Amino acid sequence: MAKQNTVSRVREIAEPIAAELGLELWDVRYVKEGANYYLRIFIDKDGGVDINDCEKMSRAIDKPLDDADPIQDAYTLEVCSPGLERELIRKEHFSRFIGADIMVKMIRPIEGIGKEFKGVLTAFSDGEVTITDHSGENEITISQKDAAWIKLDDFD
Repeated sequence: MAKQNTVSRVREIAEPIAAELGLELWDVRYVKEGANYYLRIFIDKDGGVDINDCEKMSRAIDKPLDDADPIQDAYTLEVCSPGLERELIRKEHFSRFIGADIMVKMIRPIEGIGKEFKGVLTAFSDGEVTITDHSGENEITISQKDAAWIKLDDFD
């Protein structure tokens, strides 16, 4: 099964379980690090998640994952918080955080700006992200696919 299909299938299994527990499924990632595979399920809720939320989600999803068997390789399941500097990935993430401070790392530098910059997320549509600098005077629109990552900037 292709990596994207694995992530989609796990998301289908995990979303209703997270909802039952009063959690939001933030992201699912299936990655190989060294010789090991990791299935990472990121959860969130108003006020943030704690270790107990992660443990409940891990226990609740363990059997459904075993029953569905969407992953053929041996893997380690990790259930965790997306953290303060959460990466914005899905369109609903961008929509939810319009007006929030963000930081961006581009794959290639932008002339006159560089590879990394900060600003306010002012719009998102069809994979295009609009960011305004903190002075409110300069605006740039980038393609989400040209960014290495776009994260919330909760440290200003």
